[in-house]
Amino acid sequence: MKTHIYILLSLTVLSACQRSSEARFETAPVSRGNLRAIVTASGTLGAVVSVDVGCQVSGRIMQLNADFNTVVKRGDLIAELDTSIYSSKVKAAEGELASARANVTLKKQNLARKKSLLPVRASTELDVEQAVAELAQAEATVIIKEETLDQAKTDLSFCRITAPVDGIVVSRKVDVGQTVVAAMSSPVLFTIAQDIKKMRITARVSEADIGGVKKGNKVNFTVDAFPDDVFNGEVVQVRIAPMTAENVVTYETLIDVNNPEQRLFPGMTADISILTAERNDALKVPNTALRFTPPESSYITGPIDAKLQRKQQLVYVLEGSGKEHTLRAVIVTTGITDNTETEILDGLDASAVVATATRGGTKEDSDEPPPSL
Repeated sequence: MKTHIYILLSLTVLSACQRSSEARFETAPVSRGNLRAIVTASGTLGAVVSVDVGCQVSGRIMQLNADFNTVVKRGDLIAELDTSIYSSKVKAAEGELASARANVTLKKQNLARKKSLLPVRASTELDVEQAVAELAQAEATVIIKEETLDQAKTDLSFCRITAPVDGIVVSRKVDVGQTVVAAMSSPVLFTIAQDIKKMRITARVSEADIGGVKKGNKVNFTVDAFPDDVFNGEVVQVRIAPMTAENVVTYETLIDVNNPEQRLFPGMTADISILTAERNDALKVPNTALRFTPPESSYITGPIDAKLQRKQQLVYVLEGSGKEHTLRAVIVTTGITDNTETEILDGLDASAVVATATRGGTKEDSDEPPPSL
């Protein structure tokens, strides 16, 4: 009698263990809805046109008429260098020019005198030719001195730094009393943003995502200064020159942004989402369904050994009811994805239910204590 009871209890334990080991699947229905494919990246805001204002001569800064955030018009005087050295050069060039012109007058008189003495043989043809040559040389010297004077006046004018464009000063790099040296390159005094009501984001998009990015794509982005606000822009250029950093290849993508209220500042970091494709009323499944692999113990039907083509993936459709679930492998053709859900172009209908994960037995089964002996 005890033997029969032991066998009965053993069978009960085995039955409970079998129930708890039965596969359970988390599922999701195939649904319809709108789908947006996006590419994410980050970039830096800047003015569409920024002009570095430098100086072409060396000297000490005597006056600054512009500072950060100063609105300037083209031609406005924004800085002035010490003019004493260049004024002296202008006066010296003027003196040299006057001397050269006086020499031309002297040479002309000498030539006229030589010519007048030629009939009475007081001078020779050689004397006249020499006088002509000396006059030509003196006239050439006048031209040289005129150019020297013009250059001196130009250098003097360079001491007055004017705004080359209308805009706002976003950077000032000098102070009054500082000496700037124009050597191999012009030192930068100011940076003027031509119009920050229209700005541009320079973003780097990875090579894996750049294929979907095209001119005209709509862009949403946020900045840390206004975390609750979403701003809009549009892709205006995708530069084909690759940029490699730490073995990662990216491509510069330029995005134009309207900034009428001037809330956005140059240099802000923008987290961008580029809309590359959009579908309305698309048939879609969760991406977890595309990544799901059933356990070996599951009963599966369908073309699980079929060779998948490009854009094809396997999903597993749940069939049956209660604890008699079976899985049917289905090859589907996928479309765009928003990284959470994926469009299904072929292979499923809206009534299907797909498996997304595997879990153990029900809580009731798993909590049932084994019978005691």
